[in-house]
Amino acid sequence: MAKVLIVKFGAIGDVIMALPAVHALWQGGAAIDWVCGPAVAPLLACYPWIRTIVTDDRALLKGATLERMQTLVKLWRDIGGCRYDLCATLYYDARYRLITLPVQAQRKVMLSRADRERKLVAGRNHTDEYARILLGKTDSCQAESLQPLRPERLPRAPLVERQAAVRVGIVAGGASNMMRQQTLRRWPVAGYAAVARGLLERGYEVVLLGGPDDAWVRPEFEGLAVIDAIGSLTLPEMVAACDTCDVVISHDTGPLHMAGLSSAALVGLFGPTDPGNFLPRREGVRGIWGGEGFACRPCYDGRDFPPCENNGCMQQITVRMVQRQIDELLGERAAGLKLKQRVVLPSSMTEES
Repeated sequence: MAKVLIVKFGAIGDVIMALPAVHALWQGGAAIDWVCGPAVAPLLACYPWIRTIVTDDRALLKGATLERMQTLVKLWRDIGGCRYDLCATLYYDARYRLITLPVQAQRKVMLSRADRERKLVAGRNHTDEYARILLGKTDSCQAESLQPLRPERLPRAPLVERQAAVRVGIVAGGASNMMRQQTLRRWPVAGYAAVARGLLERGYEVVLLGGPDDAWVRPEFEGLAVIDAIGSLTLPEMVAACDTCDVVISHDTGPLHMAGLSSAALVGLFGPTDPGNFLPRREGVRGIWGGEGFACRPCYDGRDFPPCENNGCMQQITVRMVQRQIDELLGERAAGLKLKQRVVLPSSMTEES
C-alpha cells in the first residue's frame, strides 16, 4: 500500500481546504499520516482514515532554541523511520524543509511561489489548488470545484435545545493564529451585534460561536438574549453546533470553514481577502465582498496584509446587506429551492434593488 505524509499544522481553514485532496489520495489506496498541531488534531480525528502525528507546533515555531530543537528531534523520531511514496509539506517557507529532512520519500512536494505548478494561484479556491498540487493534476479546465469534506464522526454539540423556528450562528471574533493577527479580515463587532439584535426581535435564536481567544467580543452583546458558546466547544463540537443552525454568519476566519463542513447555510463576509480563494464551494453559501471600487482590494498576498489603518472594504458591508442574504437563504430554503453558491457585491444590494 502506498503511504502519504502530509505536513500541515494549521491554520484551521487551510487544513479543511486540503482535506478533499488528501481524501482523494486515500480513496486511491494510500495510507495517510498527517503531522498536525494539537489545535486541529481533534478535527482530523473525525476522519478515521487519517493517522495523526501530533506535535507541539507552538514549541516548534515559537519556542526558545532548545525547546525548538527538542520538539524537532522528537518529531524526527516519529516520522524518520517510515518510507513514504509522497511527502507533502503544505507551506511556502523553505525552513519547513527541515521538518521532513530525515523522511525517505519517493516524491517530496512543497509549495513554491516561483513554480506555478506548486503555487496556490490567486483567485482560485484553495481546495481545488491543493487538489491540483497533491494529485498532480494538469493546470487545465475544471468544470466544478471540490466541495468541503464533512467529518465522518461528530460529537453532539453541548447546546440548549432549539426553542425557536430559526437559529442563526454568529462568529464575531477570530481572524488570528499562532503566527500573526489578521484583524483586517474582521467585520466590525458592532455590526454583528446589530444583526443579532434584529434577529432576536424577529423571535429567532442567536448563538455566539468562537474560540477561547474571542471572549473580547462579549461586551458588544451585553443585554441581548444570545446563547453564548464562545470558548466552550471543541472544533468537532463547533461543526456540530453549526449543524443546529439554519444560517451561520462569519468573516474570513477558521469557523467560516467549519461552518462550511456543516449543514447550515452560510453568509461569508470578505474585504481584503478574495472569496474566490477561501469561500467554501457548496450549496447554501453566499459571500459578500466589500470594498467594491477600492483600488487596493484584495490586499492580502497569501501571507501578509499592508499597514492599513482602516479596513474600509469590510466597513462597506452594511447590516442591511447581511440581513438581506440571511432572509434570502431562509426564504429559498423554506420554498424548497436549491441554494446556489455565489458571491455578491454591495452595488447589487442597493436600497432600490
